[in-house]
Amino acid sequence: MLAYLYPQQSLLWTMLEFFLFIIWIWLLITIFGDIFRSHDMNGWVKALWVIFVIVLPFLGIFVYLIARGGKMQERAIKDAAQQRQAMDSYVRDVASTSPVDDLAKLADLKDKGVLTDAEFQSEKAKLLS
Repeated sequence: MLAYLYPQQSLLWTMLEFFLFIIWIWLLITIFGDIFRSHDMNGWVKALWVIFVIVLPFLGIFVYLIARGGKMQERAIKDAAQQRQAMDSYVRDVASTSPVDDLAKLADLKDKGVLTDAEFQSEKAKLLS
C-alpha cells in the first residue's frame, strides 16, 4: 500500500529534500554563530546581518558566505589553534611532574634496592640536566 501511494521517485526526492533541509539548518547555525563571535563587527552591523538572514534567508546566507566567507574560515582556524594550544598546555600541566618528585621516586627506588648507587647517580644527573 505504501509503495502504491509513495513511489520510489517520490521517496528519493523526499530524501533529497530532507538532506538539503538539514544542510540548510547547519548553515544557519554556523552563520549565526559566526555573526555573534565576530569581533570586527559592532552590534548594529550584527543586527543588520541577522535581520537580513531572517527576512531573506536564501539570499542572506549566500551573500554572507560570499562577503564574509574568508574571514569566517580565518576565525575558525584561529579558534581551533587557540583551543589546541589551551588543550596542549593543560595536558602539559597535568602530565608533567617536578624534578623534586622524580628525585624522591629515584631515592625511594634506591632505598628499596631496585637501583644501585651508580644507576641512581646517572638518573639523578639526567633529571638535573
